[in-house]
Order: sequence, then C-alpha cells, then structure tokens
Amino acid sequence: MDMSNEHVTEAGTDTSAPGGQDQLAELTVPGMGSDHCAGIVSTSLRRLPGISEVHTNIANHRVQVGFDPALVTAAELRKAVERAGYEVAAVSDSGQSASVAEVRLVVPGMGSDHCAGLVKDSLARLSGVGGIRTNISNHQVVVERTADGPAPEALKAAVERAGYEVASVSTGAQAEESDVEEIFLTRAWRRFVIAAVPTTLIMVLMMVHMFVAAVPGYLAVIALLALPVVFLYGGWATHVSAWRSLTNRTANMDVLISMGSLPPYLIGLVGFFFPMTSFIEMAATIMTFHLLGRYLENKAKGRASQAIRKLLTLGAKTARVERDGEEVEVPVKALAIGDVMIVRPGEKIPTDGEVVEGQSHVDESIATGESIPVDKAPGDTVLGATINKEGRLKVRATRIGADTFLSQVIKLVEQAQSSKVPIQEFADRVTARFVPVVIVIAFASLLAWLVFPEPMRPILDWGATFLPWVNPEATSVILAILATIAVLVIACPCALGLATPTALMVGSGLGAERGVLIRSGEAIQTLKDIRMVVLDKTGTITRGEPELTEVVATDGDEQTVLRLAAAVENASEHPLARAVVDGAKARGVNPGQVQDFRSVTARGVEGTVDGRQVLIGNRRLLEESGIEGLDALDGDLSRLEARGRTAVLVARDGHAVGIVAVADAVKPDSKGAIEAMHALGLKVAMVTGDNERAARAVADEVGIDEVLAGVLPEGKVDEIRKLQARFGPRVAMVGDGINDAPALKQANVGIAIGAGADVAIEAADVTLVSGELTKVVEAIRLSRATFGKIVQNLFWAFFYNVVAIPIAAIGLLHPMIGVIAMTASSLSVIGNSMLLRRSILKGER
Repeated sequence: MDMSNEHVTEAGTDTSAPGGQDQLAELTVPGMGSDHCAGIVSTSLRRLPGISEVHTNIANHRVQVGFDPALVTAAELRKAVERAGYEVAAVSDSGQSASVAEVRLVVPGMGSDHCAGLVKDSLARLSGVGGIRTNISNHQVVVERTADGPAPEALKAAVERAGYEVASVSTGAQAEESDVEEIFLTRAWRRFVIAAVPTTLIMVLMMVHMFVAAVPGYLAVIALLALPVVFLYGGWATHVSAWRSLTNRTANMDVLISMGSLPPYLIGLVGFFFPMTSFIEMAATIMTFHLLGRYLENKAKGRASQAIRKLLTLGAKTARVERDGEEVEVPVKALAIGDVMIVRPGEKIPTDGEVVEGQSHVDESIATGESIPVDKAPGDTVLGATINKEGRLKVRATRIGADTFLSQVIKLVEQAQSSKVPIQEFADRVTARFVPVVIVIAFASLLAWLVFPEPMRPILDWGATFLPWVNPEATSVILAILATIAVLVIACPCALGLATPTALMVGSGLGAERGVLIRSGEAIQTLKDIRMVVLDKTGTITRGEPELTEVVATDGDEQTVLRLAAAVENASEHPLARAVVDGAKARGVNPGQVQDFRSVTARGVEGTVDGRQVLIGNRRLLEESGIEGLDALDGDLSRLEARGRTAVLVARDGHAVGIVAVADAVKPDSKGAIEAMHALGLKVAMVTGDNERAARAVADEVGIDEVLAGVLPEGKVDEIRKLQARFGPRVAMVGDGINDAPALKQANVGIAIGAGADVAIEAADVTLVSGELTKVVEAIRLSRATFGKIVQNLFWAFFYNVVAIPIAAIGLLHPMIGVIAMTASSLSVIGNSMLLRRSILKGER
C-alpha cells in the first residue's frame, strides 16, 4: 500500500477500550498539511484514554480515530486536536457514536473577521461543539454539535456573551439560508434616527447657548436629551455588546465606542455640582456618528455581498409536475428524483434534470456567464434556475436540494467568502491585540496630559495655527479627556477587519456571475503568482470528441465523396464513423443506403452503395485491395496527417476518389485564450497521451510553448512535479477534473473545466462552469485584481491607524472628528473593494 500521503499511528494496547466495542470518528483538520502536523495531532489524541487507533491522511486533512465511548467522547477528541494547535472543521462518525447536527445562527452585528473571531472563541469554549463556520457576508454562524452537545439556546447565549445579538436560530432540516440584511438595515436606520433627532436639538441648543444667549437649565436639558442617545435605545445595544465582550475576556470594537461615549456623559454630570466644561454634547455626537457609521457600513456591505444574495433568489419557488396524469403545482422543496416537470416558455427550470420531451433554447447565463441561449432537445441536461426561452419542455428531475448546480455554486461562493487569504493571518494577529493595546495607549495619553501637560503644550500651539478645534488654553484635565476619548473612538479596528472579507465577497461573487468559482482565499493568493499553466489537451484545448474536419475529392466533388463515406460508416459503431456521419448531416449531405457491409478489423470498412463497391480505410488496406490512383492523394494525405488529423481514403469501384479527415477539433476560443495567457506573462504547456506528431500539430495551431506528449494519466503528476522544480510553487494545472484529478491536486492551483454536473469537483481549487479556456484568463485576472484590493485595503487600514492614533494621543484630533474619520475609513475599505467590478470589467491585468 502506498503510504506517501498517509501518516498512520497505532495507539498502544494500554489505551484500548477494556472490553467495550470501539467506535470510529473522523475529524477534518484543515491545517494538518504535513507529516509533522499529523504526528503532533496523533500524539495529542493518543494521550486520551480509550483510544485504540489513529489514522491520519494529510492528502484530505482527515483523522480517523477508534475510541471507546465509555471512556472518551467525540467532543473530547475535538478538544485534543485543538490543544495540539489545529482547528477542527468537522466531526463525523461511523454511525454508532453520537450524531453531529448543524445549528445555524444569524448574527446581524457580525460584520468583520474580527467580530467572527470573537464569536468563534466564545462558542469554542462550549463542550460538544465540533466545527464552527462563520460567513460575514450573510451574518451567519454554522455550528456542528454532537447529540449530547449544547442546546441551540446555549449556543445563542454564547454568541450574546461575545457581545452580539442573535436574530434567529435554526436547526436540522430547518437550518436553511435566511437573509436578514433588510431587517438589520431597517433596525440600524431606526436607531440612528432616534439618536439623530435629540442630538440635533442638542447641537442647536449648544450653538444658541454659546453664541446667542444662555439657555435656562441648559445642562439638565441636554442631559435629558442625550439620555436616550447614549444610554437607552440608541446606545444600549453598543454598551451591552461591550459588557458581554469584556465579561467573556475579549474586547470587541464596541468596547472602544462605549468607553468613548460613557465617560464624557458621566463627566458632564459633574457640572451639576462643580463648574466645568460639559462633555455631554460630545457623548451624544460620538454615539450618533457611530450609529450612522454602522448603518452606512452595513448598507455598503450589503451591496458588496449582493452576489450571494442574488444567487439565493435565483431558484424557482414552485414546479409544475405530472402526477397521476394531471399537472400539479408543488413547492420545489417537494420535488423528488424522477418527477417529470413541465416548463413553459419564459419559466425557470425548477431543478436539475434531463429533457424527455420538447425542444427549446435555454438561457444558462447564471451558470456560464454567457448570454447566448443553448439549444436543448430530448436527452440533454438542464440546470435548475436557468430560463426556458421558447418551447414547452418536459424535464425529468435528476438532482434536488443540496445536490443541484445552484446549491453547489452557493456552497462554493460561501466557502470562498468565509475563507481567509494567507496574508490575512498577520492582520488577524494584530486585530486580536488591537483593542487592548488601544486602551493602554488611551490611558497612557490620559496620564501624560495630566502629569506632563506643559511639555506637550507647544504641540497644541503649533496645531492651533491650522486646526480650528485645537484649544491650547484649555485646562490639562480637559485636554487629557479629549485626547483619551479621541484615541478610543479613532482606533476602531473595523477597517482592518473588513479589508479582506469585503474584497473576497465582491471577487468571489463576481466570479460566480461569470462562471468562475474560486474555492478559497488561499487559491486567490496563489493564482496571482502563477507563471506556468499546464493544459490537458483532450476536453480542455480540444472539444474532447472526434469531428469531421476536411473532405478531399480527386475530381472536386466533395459531396459525393462524403455521401459515399457516410453511407458505409453509418453501419459502423466506431467513434470515428459516427463523426463522419454526423459531419455529413451537419453539411446537409444525406447518407445513402449500404448493402453487404463488412468491417475489416483495425483497417477499414466496405460495402455497396448505389450498386457500386465502396472501400474506406488506410493506405495499406487500399494498396492490398489493388486500388488505383492513390499516388494522386499522397500530398493531401501527408498534409492532413502532419496536422494531427486521422485521414482515411475513400475508393469506389477500384479507384481512389478522395479522403475524409477526422480530428478532435480545437475549441474556437483556445488560441485566443493562450494568446491572452502569454499577454499576462505566463508560459503555457500542454500535456497529452497522444504521440509527439499529433500533439505538436495541436500545439502549433494554438501557440503552446511546451509539449508533454505520450504522458499517461498517472504520469501527469510527475510532469507537474518537474515543472514545479523549474518554476517553483507557481504551476497551475487545467483539466477536466476526472482523469486529471491527481495532477490537479499536485499543482499549486488546480483548475477544473467542466459544465453543470461537474461543478463540485473536489480536486480543483477553481472550477470553470463552462468549457471555455478563456475563463482561465478571467480567473487569473480576477485573482490578481482581488488580491490587489486586499493589499490596498490592508495597507490603508494599517496606515490610517498608525497615523491617526498618535495624532489623537498628542491632542490634535477632536473626538467628534475622530468618530467621523473612523466611519470614513471603514466605508473607504468597502468602497475600494466594490471597485473590483469596474476593474474586472475593464480587463484589469
């Protein structure tokens, strides 16, 4: 047995179950990518009691564990792997141990990777929790739990302890996708309006009090007006979130806002007892701008994630099916495999199936990105959510529910949107420590202004010359409060948390619209650096099936030669014979009738057409049969064979009359696609099992740089390794995802070309729904543009905080300006990500 990709560890007998029957659990550990990692995981698992065996497979990141359920639970297995430093994405079993169920929670406030991390940390502390998947694009958390794991209410409470509100909880079959974007947006708008109205009154009163006339009971009036803004409906959710986060030993961004708004309000109340400057106006303004920022941010993120929401609404809601001889309308969820659906012109096809009656054109643009409808007839496959343009079709359902094309696309897009780009790891480490560090800086600024105010005043004198809000004459206490609050409100890590996921949302969604499905953020980062693209020939560069390409006639009558050849070949079952017959029909030539048909094994066929003897085969067969006039066709025969064609001679009544040539024709877009790859600075190689001459003919036709001919499927992996030795980890493999699966896995980026049913090829990092090679170019451009936006977002988010925090700490930034700038930074990151669409459509390289 080949153990090159499998690391197996057997636990000693001292840890086996005493007399009990072992059960088998399988854990998916995405980070276990080497034998070293597998050894660490195995060692941690073997420390548990009741472990009888551990099998690790680094190829698919799986760990199989035999265990005694009387001594250890599946939840403890997960914890053992996590103690080894690896995240467990899923836990499944052999059917004997506790089952794993999914619970889906909608968390509207989870809008960045930072938020998602806090939620996951809180959930991971619960016993009985398996995998945790977060998707900030639709504000959802999917938790895998064992039957003895926490109840949905406990999961909800854990999320709330992290400081986030849970809008809905669904389990089992009810754990379906739900879109709460509009509900949450409406709620955010309502909170902003309720805060904005009293805050506006406060600002008006402040201007009157300062510049017109003293307002009687001014402090009491503004304190009452600010109460609902800072404490009640406006800011309550922010303060509750901050409190839950702190009690859960984490610190989310609401902690900074709460610390920036509560102290000013409370300090302002001191004015009832001692004469001092009021900060209540600032507290209300900070909270109001924060709520406005939350509303604008969520509205912008909604636009960024519209691709996934659009996909969720594409499917048909009902289907018209034949039941007991009658047409009955049923919900799509009630369809069963084998149901015959009636699809009228203009209707969506309810689910994936096969046409059993009727003919029409179907708009498959949601799958392929191509606007030209595709002709469909009995026997053809159709995809759910595509649109029947004209004729009435009867379609037999072949895939339903999660197995359909649309469901697979949604799954892949969600997977990409919830994944992380490797460059994000550094940002995550910074963000995790960001809030505590900011709090330390804020208190350091407070102490500096209280203890050493005079050495810092020259900075204020300089700033006052061009910053109207800087007041060097203010007391050190007021300056300390202003600087502290400014640091807290300016340093919200929203922009850092949004930098990567918003770009992934837009990029992956745009790719899905264009038939380019990228499985993960890692693939995006790797694909941009590719320097060598290896193309499988059959089905990738070529159509993958023989076609009639040329007809040569000695007397110029090509139609007669084709009719004779098609008549005889029509009686043959050989694939090349089918190509000749289909080619004749496509050119309007009806094959004649053949009598006395006979096949000459591996050499040709013969028969009688219109009373005349016709022989079709290679030159050797015709020479042995005494056919005359062969020399006149030698030049054409050599020319066709040099171009990689399979050419057969046609003779009638002992005389050669012509040649028919068959080949696996090159796809119309292959040459243009390879030229575009060269324009991107890529080298292109072709790998095929064909002989050198046939392979070279195809390569010369489309402009291939290197030809790897005579390579069997199992040899493609070795060829990829050789290229990796030359080009480093910068080799992409493009194939059909079936015979090429090992090579796709070996390549640094595997790209599967296929249609509908092949969309979920597990071997590939990128799946191109249509069979067009130009989509490879689109995928590379998309990866480069998406990664470019990620880098830009991270740079500006870091740059903003690095510059803004020191400015705030030295007293040159007013807190109200800071909260506006904080909102602007988050919106700029989202806006920059949304520019991806424009750059891709312009063909950015």
